Amino acid sequence: MSNLGYQRFFAELKRRRVFRVMAVYGIVGFVLLQIVDLVVPALLLPEWTYRFVALILMLGFPVAIVLAWAFESTPEGIKRTGEAAPGELGAILAAPASQRWPAGVAALIGATALLAGVWYMGRQSAPVSSADMASGPVAASIAVLPFVNMSSDPEQEYFSDGISEELLNLLAKIPQLQVAARTSSFSFKDQNLEIPEIADRLNVAHVLEGSVRKSDDLVRITAQLIRADDGFHLWSRTWSRTLDDIFAIQDEIAADVVEQLQITLLGAAPTVEVIDPEAYALFLQARQLGRQFSAEGYERANALYEHALEIEPEYAAAWSGLARNYSRQAGVLGTLSYDEGYRLAREAANHALKINPEYAPAYAVLGDIASSHDNDLAAAARHIGRALELDPTNSDILGSAVSLSRDLDRLDGAVALAEYVVARDPVYAGAHLRVGNRYRDAGRLDEAIAYIRTALSLNPGSSIAHYSLGTALLFKGEPEEGLRAMQQESSPGWRLIGLAIAHYALGQAEESDAALAELIDKYEQQWAYNIAEVLAYRGETDRAFEWLDK
Repeated sequence: MSNLGYQRFFAELKRRRVFRVMAVYGIVGFVLLQIVDLVVPALLLPEWTYRFVALILMLGFPVAIVLAWAFESTPEGIKRTGEAAPGELGAILAAPASQRWPAGVAALIGATALLAGVWYMGRQSAPVSSADMASGPVAASIAVLPFVNMSSDPEQEYFSDGISEELLNLLAKIPQLQVAARTSSFSFKDQNLEIPEIADRLNVAHVLEGSVRKSDDLVRITAQLIRADDGFHLWSRTWSRTLDDIFAIQDEIAADVVEQLQITLLGAAPTVEVIDPEAYALFLQARQLGRQFSAEGYERANALYEHALEIEPEYAAAWSGLARNYSRQAGVLGTLSYDEGYRLAREAANHALKINPEYAPAYAVLGDIASSHDNDLAAAARHIGRALELDPTNSDILGSAVSLSRDLDRLDGAVALAEYVVARDPVYAGAHLRVGNRYRDAGRLDEAIAYIRTALSLNPGSSIAHYSLGTALLFKGEPEEGLRAMQQESSPGWRLIGLAIAHYALGQAEESDAALAELIDKYEQQWAYNIAEVLAYRGETDRAFEWLDK
């Protein structure tokens, strides 16, 4: 084709608006792929959904071009594109280059956007190999270590820890930044380890550390950003202000980190919600107490949450924290009656969402209630899916998604989600225990035992870990080893469950009966389901159903 022929061909493409269709299709396709990237994990859809959508978009691209060439939109509807009017192509060719090139560039941008989206989806759905992990952390990755409490009162440590966690949560909202999970970062508290070693264990390229000194209404915060490979300080800054400025300080630290790591934000920088400083301090203390997972801790935490809400009634995080505590008191500890505790939890979570309809942790609580109390897995999937859509990296929400996948009997999905949590939270014993339990559910016992033993090496006193190990060993046909594991369980209730089934597996009926009798005597009200499980394991089907009715 001669040069003039090429020019007339491209002029015809422009007249038929083919370039415009290419640009719009490519950009819309790219946006659609980003939406799929959020929706697939949120709705627990299979991983092939990524590739299916990408394939459809790629196959549709040439079809859209052909249709754009052959048809045009007119006031009378869609019609076949007619021949060019005399002189129409000549006018296009005669136009200055500045008027001709934008259409072609727009088409190129659209096609590039579509290809970039497809490539990105391929990267997202591809499994991470050991070679990828060995290549080291990405440049835009960070761990936030717990800031040191420099106050004269050791009781103020909840405040310094809370500030560190709020900074971590703020940075985690930046999609371009990989942030190590709180449980792993905080596991190095009070350990005399060098920054490069901590960063290597967490697979991050940078570390943010600092100190907090609080005295009455005054606060002094020092923060420093460290490059992990050589310990070089990239940035350091100190603020001395009143508590009223605590939220502005956190915003400034996050903005400085973004600047130092040369991160280009696609949207506005995330900021901290500004609330009453006294209510904020009460919230931080309540959250810390709730993590003791004890009856006394929950009671004290609830009182502090309620005090914070008296000061700041529209504090969604405090309502959600209260909801989480109520659900655990009813469903885990049994210190609140089952129905009453979950009723209070539901009311508090809904109150949080009334204040902030996009507060992800409250949706996660509603999902847990729907699953644990209502036995409504469809509702649980909706709530947890929405929570993941709003906050896809939150470890607690991901944990809820793992449990839901197990309840839906999607064991491969549960394992994949649990392993993702371990990748984000590599030194958190609970994350390894969760993977081990899901492998056990899937019948992959050797892998289950390996993960559970890793959890115990990270935290030898981890509750339920020895019980989990014992059940995996029992299922593997090693009852003697299973019994030894059960005897080491730190939770009294789970130890009794484990002993009842392990002794039965060994043919020791008297010892099994004694453990079961003690279990019923101490935990009849809150653990009827678990008692039914023990009876089912022992082959006592009728009694098991009686306890399930309870």
